[in-house]
Amino acid sequence: MHYDTIKLELRDDIAVIALNRPHVMNALNTQMRAEITQAVSQSGKDARVVVLTGEGKAFCSGQDLGDRQSVANLDLERTLRDEYEPMLHAIINCPVPTVTALNGPAAGAGANLALAADVVIGAKSSYLMQAFSKIGLIPDAGGSYILPRAMGMAKAMGASLFAEKIMAEDAANSGMIWEAVEDEQFETTWRARAAHLASGPTVTYGHIKSALRQSWDNSLGDQLALEAKLQKACGETHDFKEGVLAFLDKRAPKFEGR
Repeated sequence: MHYDTIKLELRDDIAVIALNRPHVMNALNTQMRAEITQAVSQSGKDARVVVLTGEGKAFCSGQDLGDRQSVANLDLERTLRDEYEPMLHAIINCPVPTVTALNGPAAGAGANLALAADVVIGAKSSYLMQAFSKIGLIPDAGGSYILPRAMGMAKAMGASLFAEKIMAEDAANSGMIWEAVEDEQFETTWRARAAHLASGPTVTYGHIKSALRQSWDNSLGDQLALEAKLQKACGETHDFKEGVLAFLDKRAPKFEGR
C-alpha cells in the first residue's frame, strides 16, 4: 500500500513505521492518523514486532492545528472518537510487540502516541511533554488513561498541569519509559531491541500483553484464573517446547513465533 504521510519498512520480521511530515515536526493530521492505523493493523499480521519512530528531528509535535480557520472548525470530540481511537486501539491491541523509538520531541497527542506502544526507547536528547493545558485542553489520545499508570497520580497530575518537558532520561529513571540511550547509540539500540523481539516467542508476547493490561481491572482471583488460561495456551505452542528443549540441551532457543 502507498503511504503519503508515513514510511513503512518491513524487513526481517520487523515493521518500522516512520512518521513522515518533518516540515511540521510530524504533526498528526487526518490522513496520517488513518495511515498509522492501517500500517499498524497490517504490520501486526505481517511482522513479529512493530516500531514507531519519526523522520527528521522530532517524533511528533501532536495535533496539526493548521490555521485559524481549521481550528475554528475543529470538532475535537469527533476527531478523537473517529480518528484517534482507532489508531490507539490498533497500537495497544496489536498482537505483536510494539516499540516506540523516540528520536526527538513528542508533545501533546504525539507524546501519548509514543506512550501507547508496549516499550519506549528514547534518545537522551528526546523528551515528552503534555502540552495540552498550554492551549486550554486536557490530555487526550489516551493520556488521561496512560499517564497515571505510567507515572503514578502525583507525577501525572503535575505533568498535565504544568506542561513541562520530561527528558527521556528522567522518564526512564521514573519508570515512565523503558530506557534512554545516548544519541550516538540510539538507532543501534532500538534496532537490536526490535531484532530481539522479532526472534522471540511471538504468541507468548501477545499473551504477556493481555495479562498485564487486564491486571488493572481484575481482582486477584480473576487475574490468577487468567494467568492459568493464558499459560495453558503458551504451553501448547511450538516455542514453549523449543524453549524447554533448548534449556535442557544448554543451547539458545530458535523460536518460530508459533
